[in-house]
Amino acid sequence: PAHRCYQRQSEPKQQDNNSVDLGSVPGTPQDAHKPAANGVLAQMDRDRDRESGSPLRTDTALVNGDMGDRSTEQSGDNSPTNTETHTETETHTETKTHTETEPTDIPLSSVFQETNEQKLHKIANELLKTERAYVTRLNLLDQVFCAKLMEEALKGTFPVDVVKNIFSNISSINTFHSQFLLPDLEKRMGEWESTPRLGDILQKLTPFLKMYAEYVKNFDKAMELLKQWTDRSLQFKAIIQDIQSQEACGCLTLQHHMLEPVQRVPRYEMLLKDYLKKLPQDDPDHQDAEKSLNIIAMAATHSNSAIRKSENLKKLLEIYEMLGEEEDIVNASNEFIKEGHILKLAARNTSAMERYLFLFNNMLLYCVPKFSLGGPKYTVRTRIGIEGMKVLGTTNEDYPHTFQVSGKERTLELQASSEQDKDNWIKAFRKTIEIFHQKNETFKSASKDTAELGKRAPRWIRDNEVTMCMKCKESFNALTRRRHHCRACGYVVCWKCSDNKVALEYDSNKINKVCKDCYSILTGEEKAEDKKKGILEIEAAQFSGSSIMCGFLQYCEKNKPWGKVWCLIPEKEALVLYLYGAPQDVKAQSTIPLLGYSVEDSPRPADLPASFRLSQSKSVHSFAAESDELKQRWLKVIRVAVTGEVPECPPPNDATGTMNSNREDHSTL
Repeated sequence: PAHRCYQRQSEPKQQDNNSVDLGSVPGTPQDAHKPAANGVLAQMDRDRDRESGSPLRTDTALVNGDMGDRSTEQSGDNSPTNTETHTETETHTETKTHTETEPTDIPLSSVFQETNEQKLHKIANELLKTERAYVTRLNLLDQVFCAKLMEEALKGTFPVDVVKNIFSNISSINTFHSQFLLPDLEKRMGEWESTPRLGDILQKLTPFLKMYAEYVKNFDKAMELLKQWTDRSLQFKAIIQDIQSQEACGCLTLQHHMLEPVQRVPRYEMLLKDYLKKLPQDDPDHQDAEKSLNIIAMAATHSNSAIRKSENLKKLLEIYEMLGEEEDIVNASNEFIKEGHILKLAARNTSAMERYLFLFNNMLLYCVPKFSLGGPKYTVRTRIGIEGMKVLGTTNEDYPHTFQVSGKERTLELQASSEQDKDNWIKAFRKTIEIFHQKNETFKSASKDTAELGKRAPRWIRDNEVTMCMKCKESFNALTRRRHHCRACGYVVCWKCSDNKVALEYDSNKINKVCKDCYSILTGEEKAEDKKKGILEIEAAQFSGSSIMCGFLQYCEKNKPWGKVWCLIPEKEALVLYLYGAPQDVKAQSTIPLLGYSVEDSPRPADLPASFRLSQSKSVHSFAAESDELKQRWLKVIRVAVTGEVPECPPPNDATGTMNSNREDHSTL
């Protein structure tokens, strides 16, 4: 029996050893068809099978051998039946009696128990393997695709800005992962026995998720430019096709490789979740790992959202063409849910007519098929809003699988192709209706932060402390020069966001202008959007009170003119430099992850006095301080941050106009 069980366990192992691990090889065709997260999970399962194979066979043989001894002792009465059964088992026959126990019935979990430490080590090892493959692909994008195209662009064949806009900040992402994160992971796995933890290393990753926010935000534009210049320039197309034909590219297109950074953050989230599940609550690494997961999960939402938006937009364009380009459905607020053929039961007779449905997050398009040689085409008969819609299953003696869709515009009795198809449609409708109502329900009660809204006079934000509307984030320029104050919260807003009036209790119930959010809260007539903030949408004032360094600097990027910006390095993200237009702005103009940048302070003829530069690859950011002393204070902090170390807060110096975390009054700067 031990031999038979051994054979069963060894066969899968042999097959697994002969298989090719496509999931960890850069640029293999598998990546084009298999979701990233599932590929990692499958790889983890394969690793567990491989690593557990050898000890499993040994332990199984020992356990089954012990069982064989016990069965012999139990058959000590020398009964013919027991003796015969034991003999047949040894000769591998399948005859069984009530006293025989088949070894293969033993649960594998009782044969071999993998320790928790082993599971954690496998997850860490999986992270290292996938990180190596990821760095290989980043290098392909940065040092091969981008470098070759930039080399040709510098000859004047096509604009240099086209290449820069396509590859965005891929060079910064590549530098961080190849020079910092990957070496840290390799070092940690080499000393895993003495330092078995991941949380502290992954925490170093979190400040640099800003780079991914910029890359993801630019992704749609990059795809559009790539398609545009592939069609426009033969040389541009030839360079890309030449690289794609090389073995290192793995038979994948440039577009597939460019999707890799978008997918990477969700993979970190998946591995970290698995790691935390296995990690004991009292483990020293638990707090760091949990903190990292929270930040990575938020960034993963942005990446997943970008992937979904891109796919959704393509689908909307397809439907737009199917409808003869007559229906205005290509809108970012429209989300495609489900489509399919359906039969419509006539109200006056027993006939059933063929129809087609397109279900979106906010409406249902009830369509009639029409003849076309160029693919399926439809004419919209009715557009039914999701608001107020009801769906229920019905019973019809003549027509099975029927259900009813009732909206404000029309009620339809429909017949599905099968009972399963009917259930799928009803589930899709009900889920869409539920989500729609969840997003559109009005406030039931004000939060603690708004409990005194309108009852107490607010502190007004000064006009010169912002450069954009604090609600819609539209910049104040020559066309929107006029600034308005919300009389309820004191925020500076544009004319569009202040076009609401309501009585305020603190002003003897006189009618005052308020922003749209305060109007919604005070009247309950409109919903306030519960929109997640983007990574750049963090108020400067929120950081300034707990910053390592902040203050005004002159800033210049590329060949643009110099401009005054509010620069800030927060304590919570000490390796990132935020650039705001003013100290009270609710959204940063941009961020610079400092790790890996070179710092230069040698004077150049075109630069302002007391200037310095941050450069990485082809990206150069120039800054100028009000004095050399202030410049040196900034350089002292930045030179520490670019090495990956957390800089200390410099001592306060009012004469220079800079601040540390102990200062709260920004008006003096």
